[in-house]
Amino acid sequence: MRYLSLLLIALITINGSCQTQAPAPTPPVAQGPSTPAKLVKYTFSETPVWRDEFDYTGKPEPAKWDYDLGGNGWGNNEMQNYTNNSDNAYVKDGHLTIKAIKEPSGGRLYSSARLVTKGKGDFLYGKFEIRAKLPSGKGTWPAIWMLASQSDYGSQFWPDNGELDIMEHVGFDQNIVHANIHTKAFNHSIGTNKGDKIAISNASSEFHVYTCEWRPDYITFAVDGKDYFRFSRDYTYSWQQWPFNKKFHLLMNIAIGGNWGGQEGLDNSIFPQSMEIDYVRVYELVEKK
Repeated sequence: MRYLSLLLIALITINGSCQTQAPAPTPPVAQGPSTPAKLVKYTFSETPVWRDEFDYTGKPEPAKWDYDLGGNGWGNNEMQNYTNNSDNAYVKDGHLTIKAIKEPSGGRLYSSARLVTKGKGDFLYGKFEIRAKLPSGKGTWPAIWMLASQSDYGSQFWPDNGELDIMEHVGFDQNIVHANIHTKAFNHSIGTNKGDKIAISNASSEFHVYTCEWRPDYITFAVDGKDYFRFSRDYTYSWQQWPFNKKFHLLMNIAIGGNWGGQEGLDNSIFPQSMEIDYVRVYELVEKK
């Protein structure tokens, strides 16, 4: 009996040791740099968080709009002088009109306007809708676009900090509008441009809605609700490819001539030329619940 008792005690001790032994740890799952840490779905606010319906008369609302001024070519050998004169930018009958005029101005032969929201409307992500009717004729180069509101990356403001072109049009290619992005790695000056175009037969006679939807992981561009260019973020990108995680502001202007707008010459018989804007609406990016 004594030996049997000792044997039972030994078996119990061994069995207890097996039960309390900690399981082998599970090795962590590695997450590659091309995989986002969290997949989030987004939508946009039902009502705009920033807007101008141009339901007033006079100069553009100074609480919302400022002006870029001057006639230095703007890096593209453009031929206009940008002013803050009411002849070049005014609101009437529910529309903002930006007008390019053939006249001496600031040492140039043309005057125009370039409106900006910097410091008055700076946005990180969102949906941007602009309903506009474009000018026409060789030499015109209207644009609705966005630039970084401050210099956070690299040694050059452009292209290091990015650009989003919601709408660009050149008068020598009347029935086509363009959307583009520019970064240090992707831009036309080094032959790596990212963008696309879409045909619109009546861009200068009818209003169309130009849209940019800017999310943390991709940016889409559309006309009248039809997407035609998408730029997606690869999660291996650094700021050289994707500087689009800082605040940007809106710009609207008509340039004259320049490296692109003047590629096929300039027709002086077309002036004055105008871009009319019916509204500008910005919707906030919100996370889906």
